[in-house]
Amino acid sequence: MMAAKKDIQVLIGGKVYTLSGYESEEYLQKIALYINNKMEEMDQIPNYRRMSMDMQKTLLELNMADDYHKAKKQVDMLEADIEEKDKTEYDLKHELIGAQIHLEEAEKEIERLKNEINDLQKQIVKLETRAYQKQ
Repeated sequence: MMAAKKDIQVLIGGKVYTLSGYESEEYLQKIALYINNKMEEMDQIPNYRRMSMDMQKTLLELNMADDYHKAKKQVDMLEADIEEKDKTEYDLKHELIGAQIHLEEAEKEIERLKNEINDLQKQIVKLETRAYQKQ
């Protein structure tokens, strides 16, 4: 079932805008807050207020695009890092399974050798008994 479309009022740059969409009100208010904070940040740039509205708008857009691309680069780096860690984890699990198989084989060989030693010790006892009886 698809979420219902909502009309939400937000305040951007001192003006009320009605946004229509499927996002939550909290999300859309966060977006409006981000834009307002960006506008306030731009107002701190010397001579910004003296620029034409087109130039102000372009600088604001450039600044927001810069934020977006920096955040995207960070996300891409984090995803690559996760991918590398997943690969390392897979390799380590594969090595662990190999080591467990090797350990099981070594334990079986130890058990076989113990049985062989036991059999040889029995043979020694028999041979010693025969040698003792012949004396």
